[in-house]
Amino acid sequence: MNCPKCGNEDSKVIDSRSSEAQDAIRRRRECLECGMRFTTYERREEQPLIVIKRDGTREPFDFHKLHRGLMVASAKRSISAEDIDILINDIRDNLQNSFRFEVESATLGDMVLLRLKNLDFVAYVRFASVYKDFRTIEEFTDELAELS
Repeated sequence: MNCPKCGNEDSKVIDSRSSEAQDAIRRRRECLECGMRFTTYERREEQPLIVIKRDGTREPFDFHKLHRGLMVASAKRSISAEDIDILINDIRDNLQNSFRFEVESATLGDMVLLRLKNLDFVAYVRFASVYKDFRTIEEFTDELAELS
């Protein structure tokens, strides 16, 4: 780590501790050349989550895209934006904690439906109708029959 004052590469660590958010190691350093003290943070490199679409293309997981879809599905329902954030973060954390850095869109959709079913039945049906691409009323009623 280069000193911000003199640019020297040699420094010693005076103190190490976890950051307040528990997502990094905070280190107090002292430059061995000029004696300036400065702080550095060491963080785990985040591996981006990649979604494999039905056509085989890959794209980075987009929190906001999923959030918009869930907001539409839960319009005029008693689901808060915070509930939706928790749902999405739970899925993302689950995938990252299982060291899965690629997920098929179908698997992701199933994970959303599983959590949404427990949150709000109407929002579940709305999301499922788009996600599963119902084309006939029979497909829609078959889904409803499976839920009851």
